[in-house]
Amino acid sequence: MKQFSLLLIFLVGMFPMSRSQTDMDIDSLNFAQQRERVNNLLQERSKRFGEFDHSLQQKTGVFGIFKRKKDMQKSIDILREIVLTDNNIFLETKKLLDIKGGENDRNENLATEYNKQVSGYMHTITKLQTENEKLRTQIHDLETKQRNRHTTILFLIIVILALSFALYLGFKRNKHQNLTQE
Repeated sequence: MKQFSLLLIFLVGMFPMSRSQTDMDIDSLNFAQQRERVNNLLQERSKRFGEFDHSLQQKTGVFGIFKRKKDMQKSIDILREIVLTDNNIFLETKKLLDIKGGENDRNENLATEYNKQVSGYMHTITKLQTENEKLRTQIHDLETKQRNRHTTILFLIIVILALSFALYLGFKRNKHQNLTQE
């Protein structure tokens, strides 16, 4: 009977340890899965940032010299996707930190880093908006210059045609007068 009670105490003592070990394993597994999600989002963000960088360099306007409105809108759309991905990264990182638990210093450091990143993104967005406005102004100026050139060319063509017609009529009259005088 004494052996049975010792065995019972031993088994009861094992189960709580085993259960806490299982909980730790589940937490470790959840932490690893959550970390993998965050890493996948970071890779996606990196890929999108590469697309954004490429779209900033793309110029499909006149002779490939100027950016078109579509080029700028594509860049803005990609940047918006990056911001949305960053928001997902923030949420998934928060879940990751909640799983880990008890690391307030780490949370504060991440919050500070994210605030810096958000400030950087806001600065980038402001910079891109300013550049976008500057490019819109340039496009408007170029369109105005192009309209002026077209107007000038059309005016010159009309003048040339009028002079050609006047010369033709003068030549025809001159020829007609020469024939009547003979």
